[in-house]
Amino acid sequence: MIPAQFDYVAPSTVEEAVAALAEAGEDAKVLAGGQSLLPVLRMRLADPQLVVDLGRIAALRGVREEGDALVIGAMTTHHDVMHDPLVQQHAQLLALTTRTVADPQVRHRGTFGGSLAHADPAGDLPAPALVLDAEMVLAGPSGRRTVPAADFFVDYFTTALEPGELLAEVRMPKWTGWSAHYEKFNRVAQAWSIVGVAAAVRVSAGTIAEARIGLTNMGPTPIRARGVEQALVGQPATADAIRAAARHAAEGTSPVADASADVDYREHLAEVLTGRAVLAATGG
Repeated sequence: MIPAQFDYVAPSTVEEAVAALAEAGEDAKVLAGGQSLLPVLRMRLADPQLVVDLGRIAALRGVREEGDALVIGAMTTHHDVMHDPLVQQHAQLLALTTRTVADPQVRHRGTFGGSLAHADPAGDLPAPALVLDAEMVLAGPSGRRTVPAADFFVDYFTTALEPGELLAEVRMPKWTGWSAHYEKFNRVAQAWSIVGVAAAVRVSAGTIAEARIGLTNMGPTPIRARGVEQALVGQPATADAIRAAARHAAEGTSPVADASADVDYREHLAEVLTGRAVLAATGG
């Protein structure tokens, strides 16, 4: 299909982009990598009056260190995130998860911030952002504000972004020394996750000292599996102990039934995939 007619601007600074968004209000859409927006426009599921293309804003790309924080520009492509040495060193979970996103073509065009702002419950990156205590830096007409990942994802395809705001960068602590793994289940390669599990653990002398588990597509937003985390701490990093803790994976979740899976199946997947993710993270 052909999209409905819209105006298009490609600003070169964040300030110009914010001004264009503020003027158009709710009638504007942001174009980041375009891997989600363009299909929606073509199917006419969205009918914006203005599309603001962020592709020419160099300040929104790249990875850098700021003291104890790792900062990733929202327009950094998935390919650049997964290959960046700072991400691999200080946010291993993010590097591993990004490798599972779609296919190489999408990873070369799609952007880290675009995926987070899209807030698809089946998207792979929101759960790691939650696990890694990421903070979203939003730029708007009143300046910049910071929103924790736990508050950024509000509902299906809905975030804390207000009209006139854009996601400028993502900040997170350095998780140096933590082991991680992302386990997902999909029926065919490159498809959306039916369920995904993001696991980051710190093991000391064969015992799990700390654990952080995030679930993908087990509700309208990413979810921390707190029951699993609590059950893992202090346990030996053995398959039996990990599988026992993983039985808590579906607690507090609200999965939906759809053409891909019913509720019981998703709950079963959450348990199985959590066990696999934690075991892989611990080297088992």
